[in-house]
Amino acid sequence: MTRQTSGDLPGAVLFACSRNAVRSPMAASLLMHLAGNRIYVESAGVRPGVPDPFAIAVMEEMGIDMSGHVPVSINDLHDLSFDLIVTLAPEAQHKALELAEGYAIDVEYWPTPDPTLASGAREQILDAYREVRDRLFVKIRERFPLPSAPGV
Repeated sequence: MTRQTSGDLPGAVLFACSRNAVRSPMAASLLMHLAGNRIYVESAGVRPGVPDPFAIAVMEEMGIDMSGHVPVSINDLHDLSFDLIVTLAPEAQHKALELAEGYAIDVEYWPTPDPTLASGAREQILDAYREVRDRLFVKIRERFPLPSAPGV
């Protein structure tokens, strides 16, 4: 389904996951940080969740403020004029393929673990979130050829 090559910069990207509380807002925040206003970026979930303090904390470690994020459902998006939907969870992939059917929207699936399933001490849980953040950062840098943002 994907027509773009890794050298292409889409004009508008949607990151989608299950609840729009951890993976998709982290990915969207990372791309916004790297791309500035060169790419329109949104995130949404199959259903809205609640803001996740661990996700906010690990993004803050990179100097990215995600504290104002309000989880939204894909169904609540007012505009679906995206060039690319990147899904991070299986149910989001199914929903994105339904949405893209009949439209010129590319869909890419980046299987990403759900850090909310981590258990243990606070630092062990934060490490699970950091791993997801860092994995998304690497994938975004590979997929979107952007010059480095200051301090990145």
